[in-house]
Amino acid sequence: MLRLLCTKLKQRACPFSHGCMLSTSTPKPISKPSNLTDQQSFTVSYLRNSCGLSLESAVSAAQKLQIESKHIPDSVLSLFRTHGLTQTHIRNLISKRPLFLLADLDTKLRPNLELLNSLGFSSTSLAQVVLKEPLVLESDAKTVVEFFRIHGFCEKDIVKLTMKLPALYTYDAQKTFKPKMDYFKSVGFSEVEIARILSSEPYILTRSLENQIVLSVESLRRFLGSDEDVVNVVKKCYRILEKPLEKVLEPNIAILLSHGVPESLIVRILMLHPPALLLSPDQVIEAIGFVKSIGFNPNNLTFLLALRSVGYQSKTLWEQKLETFKSFGMSKDEIYSAFKLQPMCMIVSVKKIQKMMNFYLSKLNLSPSIISKNPNLLMNSLEKRVIPRCSVLQLLFSQGLIKEDIKQVVNVLRMTEETFKVRIMSKYKEEVPDVIKAHKGEIEFEGFSIPLSL
Repeated sequence: MLRLLCTKLKQRACPFSHGCMLSTSTPKPISKPSNLTDQQSFTVSYLRNSCGLSLESAVSAAQKLQIESKHIPDSVLSLFRTHGLTQTHIRNLISKRPLFLLADLDTKLRPNLELLNSLGFSSTSLAQVVLKEPLVLESDAKTVVEFFRIHGFCEKDIVKLTMKLPALYTYDAQKTFKPKMDYFKSVGFSEVEIARILSSEPYILTRSLENQIVLSVESLRRFLGSDEDVVNVVKKCYRILEKPLEKVLEPNIAILLSHGVPESLIVRILMLHPPALLLSPDQVIEAIGFVKSIGFNPNNLTFLLALRSVGYQSKTLWEQKLETFKSFGMSKDEIYSAFKLQPMCMIVSVKKIQKMMNFYLSKLNLSPSIISKNPNLLMNSLEKRVIPRCSVLQLLFSQGLIKEDIKQVVNVLRMTEETFKVRIMSKYKEEVPDVIKAHKGEIEFEGFSIPLSL
């Protein structure tokens, strides 16, 4: 019966899932032998019944392995299930790497799974890792993990790095990673900084040391002048080490200089917001034209921040954000006024704009014009900053300790965390102990019930 089913696969009318409207030619049969041996039939049956593969996938996999006994494959599947892999995970994993069914459990599979388990991977994250890079299970994972530990990576760093790029386990760590880490140390990075950078942006470890990393560092060094500044820039933007700076950064600097931007200002923006200078030169030229047209001055830092905001989003997304602000009653002039005061406010996502504007207008009774004049309010965290502080204000307003007005609310929301603690929390916590509860979210913020006076 199984051979008959395999033969019938050839007789499918069309490879398209929605019929044969695009072609009337004879469909191409699935590539496989017309007849299977008894051994291949046994393998196909096992792959279908025990691993959940489709007939087509099982026939394809049977060309890569022959299962003579269920003993080893059953042990492999049992091991996978013991570590939390579901039948769907197993099906997908075996489809990618059918030879796992004949692997030596004690040499590779079990030690590697137990190692990953010891790092704290849940069954879900473990499945993500092995499905993303199945060869992790056949790698010398212990040596790789020990290498990172020796070089200052904590368990959290190793887990983060593994989740992002499990393919690193297939590399020779001493040969490929160590020279790069030694180079970073020679530039001035500490072990802790290197671990933080590489666990966040592990793709750097796969880049050529001579043809990418060294060239990037030298390009930054030429413009900034010191390794200390190079370190500070990289710490703000790890992926700068993956960019061809001779084709991006250096041309952009030349373009900005030609448009009257002072070199000191370019250095400053590179130190503060490196991504602003990592746009393509064509994007920079187009963005310069736009920000100049709405009144930005090349001699101000906001000019370069505006370039970043404009350059890092499509025109469609830009228009969506404009329409979102307008839907809350803000005019185009008010939107651009806010943009000029704080260019980074247009980096905020459409979803966050909607959430913040809705809260400010409905819960705080602030007008769109107030938001336009205080665009930094859009960049705060609603849950971590705005609501906790509003809860404190609600308490102080109710007891008449602070005048209820818009200026007071805006000033409190704009305060740095340190200033807020000194001027509000420390000042009133003795008289009103509940301000601590309010700031921790233990007192619900219900909104200001009356319009605040100006």
